[in-house]
Amino acid sequence: MNDEPTLLITEPVNARPGIDAPDHRGRTGLDRAGRDLHRNPGVVVRDVELTSQGWHVLRRTTFDYRRRDGRWVTEQRETYDRGNGAVVLPYDAERRVVLLTRQFRYPAYVNDHPDGLLVEAAAGLLDGDAPLAAIRREAAEELGVTLGPLTHVFDVYMSPGSVTERLHFYAAPYTPADRTGHGGGLEDDGEDIEVLELPFAEALAMTRDGRIADGKTILLLQWAALNGPFAAGSWHASPVGG
Repeated sequence: MNDEPTLLITEPVNARPGIDAPDHRGRTGLDRAGRDLHRNPGVVVRDVELTSQGWHVLRRTTFDYRRRDGRWVTEQRETYDRGNGAVVLPYDAERRVVLLTRQFRYPAYVNDHPDGLLVEAAAGLLDGDAPLAAIRREAAEELGVTLGPLTHVFDVYMSPGSVTERLHFYAAPYTPADRTGHGGGLEDDGEDIEVLELPFAEALAMTRDGRIADGKTILLLQWAALNGPFAAGSWHASPVGG
């Protein structure tokens, strides 16, 4: 007979998923974001509420803010945390074409886009990977292209009034031989992506007439025209590793 006591591990009474108990993605401490920030002496975080957690997280934060005239005020802001992401513009400078995608975006459709089918540069969330690894993964899944050297363009906060996401922008040369798959995205993730190889001049014109209405894609195409592989004069990439 075993007389040793049995150790029972129990969750706290009234445990809150995502806070002191794992949520459906195994996350805890989602209400801690921002509480330890001290980089700006003019901002003091007072409280963080978890108001919604699906695949991503919505928080309401209360903080004290010192205005430029020295007065302290108390503010509340809601932030949508979907993680950071990466985006890439593959280009063939010799044939003067770029690889883009077209897919249905419900948020655009419900906000006046004619059919919700947006032409975009391939992009995705990091999901724990480094930006270079993530964008190589997304390029293979969405475009069916195996990328070689990548050029880091810039890092941008796309909607800083409410969304925490920082997007890492890249460009990469490719040739027809680098198109090693069919692309189209992952059906298990609900993706149904059309791959578009477009003349660069046409893609740039599409940003002017509204056929391309996606911010990250417009930024990359304008960079390519002004400072990148399709700029007037010579251009030399500074490839990054990964």
